[in-house]
Amino acid sequence: MLDFRMETFLAVCQFMNFTRASEKLNITQPAVSQHIRFLEKHYNTKLFRYEGKKLRLTNAGEILKNASLTMMHDELSMQSEMQKSEDAGRICFGATRTVGDTLMGSILEKYLSRYPDADVHMIVENTRELLKRLDDGEIDFALVEGFFKKSEYDFQKYSEENYIAVCSPGYCFRETPDKIENLFGERLLLREEGSGTREVLERYLDSQNLSIGDFEKVMEAGSLHTIKELTKAGCGITFLYEVAVREDLENGSLIQIPLKDFHLSHEFTFIWRRGSIYADKYREIFHRFSA
Repeated sequence: MLDFRMETFLAVCQFMNFTRASEKLNITQPAVSQHIRFLEKHYNTKLFRYEGKKLRLTNAGEILKNASLTMMHDELSMQSEMQKSEDAGRICFGATRTVGDTLMGSILEKYLSRYPDADVHMIVENTRELLKRLDDGEIDFALVEGFFKKSEYDFQKYSEENYIAVCSPGYCFRETPDKIENLFGERLLLREEGSGTREVLERYLDSQNLSIGDFEKVMEAGSLHTIKELTKAGCGITFLYEVAVREDLENGSLIQIPLKDFHLSHEFTFIWRRGSIYADKYREIFHRFSA
């Protein structure tokens, strides 16, 4: 059972505010302060510091936060496992939308053919939401295409996928699309904030001193299917993983925009909380998914 003072610490980490943490926990603010002082005395280090009026974690606080989140995750997993001890084949995991729409069907088909009694629960969300659910103990592991802090998660590389620009075959460009700047006059069809697919593009643009705001028109959609259909209809251009549009490229409903000096790829990664006592179990599941 996670110590009640650690729960207080995590609440302060969540809100970075002692008052809001006390309201969530239904205890007094002096009690919150007392719990934090106890932990600082126990570990002989400061866990928080103020920068002006803003509360920040110290380096020691970051270490304790990551360890505490892993302990909380493992405790929730253990509780679920104990309550359902007769069901050894249960897994609850997350997949980002690109992974869920393009890979998980074939992965789970093979997995269930080998383990027909497995109880599988899959949640499909963007990378940001899956990391939150992983930290909160709602899922055991996740397959993501987005970025994550490698200091907080253990991981196994599942695959490396090309990232490309696409449009409909008859799309009329304002200027010849020789480089990414030539696309700024087009409507960019874009995934929502928190999406790994979007973050790959944002980080690339930032490395070139560019940004999403350089496009004259931007439309956001949380659905990969919607973005693909709008692109096929000539409503704009988009950037997606090649694996997500492979069939569309093969049947000619989409074509790759031939940009010079635009060669991007990114890993699809199997992740779980760093230091989890279930690490061996997750590695075993990863190898089963990869088989």
